[in-house]
Amino acid sequence: MTSVTYQLEPDLSQEEFKDVLVRSTLAERRPVREAATIETMLKNADVIVTARVAGVLIGVSRAITDFAYCTYLSDLAVDEQYQRQGIGRELIRRTHEAAGLHTSLILLAAPKAQEYYPHIGMTKHESCWMIARQPRNP
Repeated sequence: MTSVTYQLEPDLSQEEFKDVLVRSTLAERRPVREAATIETMLKNADVIVTARVAGVLIGVSRAITDFAYCTYLSDLAVDEQYQRQGIGRELIRRTHEAAGLHTSLILLAAPKAQEYYPHIGMTKHESCWMIARQPRNP
């Protein structure tokens, strides 16, 4: 197995973030062409955990939390070449640890990942409600 280095990385660059979103397929559901939105997503995240191999970003988790009750894991991306090696599971574990294990960790699964989360011990919750994102005015 490849040696992976994990760390909290609050100053992750837009370029690296977008690149790993593309290599993970998460870019299909993220506004990667909206630089201001990506910048704000990174700036306002409470916890960003990265996974790197030889300095190259191969995984990231980005979460918003109150550090007391709940943690919303808004992005979990692992380069397709590195999937199925436990990297996503470790990113989740470290994110939850950084936010506080006393918080509930919540995420919305990407369609391709529906089967992944039960496999790593997460429980499905049947009640999720949302209002769709409105595009910014140019």
